[in-house]
Formats: sequence, structure tokens, C-alpha cells
Amino acid sequence: MRVIAGLAVVLLLCAGVGRADSGRLTWPLRPPPAVTRAFDAPSPDWQRGHRGVDLAGAPGQPVYAAGPATVVFAGKLAGRPVVSLAHAGGLRTSYEPVEAAVQVGQLVDSSTALGRLVAGHEGCPAAACLHWGAMWGPASRADYVDPLGLLASTPIRLKPLAGLG
Repeated sequence: MRVIAGLAVVLLLCAGVGRADSGRLTWPLRPPPAVTRAFDAPSPDWQRGHRGVDLAGAPGQPVYAAGPATVVFAGKLAGRPVVSLAHAGGLRTSYEPVEAAVQVGQLVDSSTALGRLVAGHEGCPAAACLHWGAMWGPASRADYVDPLGLLASTPIRLKPLAGLG
């Protein structure tokens, strides 16, 4: 068992920083904004919670794709303008309230402006706030995750395996 664990550690160390960051995301607002409301995962997942983060912005500010993806939704949802992206590996990100400048099926990357930020996000202490969400898996069984933990600027920390030593 120690040999397998040791081999895993060696492989992770040899992978290098560049390889680990290749699938990481970028900020959807530029420059990097203040976080006005943090992620608060509901438990169980159908309970109340905050399934994303709110980022301070300005009305009309461009909102960018957080990484390479395909647009899977661009329109109104419950009366609010939303853009949703499907990234490789089963990750989906959502951006609201955003008046879309993209269309369903369009390929985007971090240089693509998805649209413009709209004012009126309830509870926003800034002139406008972007609600940025992320989830793994299909919508029917999605696991919401903190999008800030997926940013390339967030350091990756490996935790030791239990029972070694």
C-alpha cells in the first residue's frame, strides 16, 4: 500500500504546475472583482443556500466566459437574463443577470464577452452584481461547487492520505 501511495505522490509531483492549471478558470469580470456574497452550499442540496458567488460590478460591464465552453442557454429564466456554459469534463457555469451577446451552441473561451451585466440583483450592495455559479454533472444530479476554488489564481493544495506512516 505504501508503494502505491508513494507512486501516486511522485506522479502528482511530476505533473507540474502547468498541467494542473490547464483546466482552471478565469474571472468572469475584469479586473478581478470584490466578492459581495460567498458560496454557501445547501445541505441537503435541495435546501436553501447560495449556489454560487456574487461579484461586484457595474451596469453594462462585459461578462466573460470563465474558460473554454459551449453556450447551452442564453435567455430569460424566471424573468432574469441568464447565460449558461458547458465546459469539458462535465462542469457547467452560469452567469446572471447578463443580457446575452452569445447564442446557444456557440463555442466560447475566456476572451469571449458573453454579454453585459444588468443592474437589479436583489441584495447587491454594488451598482450591479454578477451571480456566478458552477456545478458538476447533469442538472438533475448536479453537485454545486464554489467557482472561486476553480480559478487559476486559487492555489491547489494537496491533502495527505489517511493511514500513511
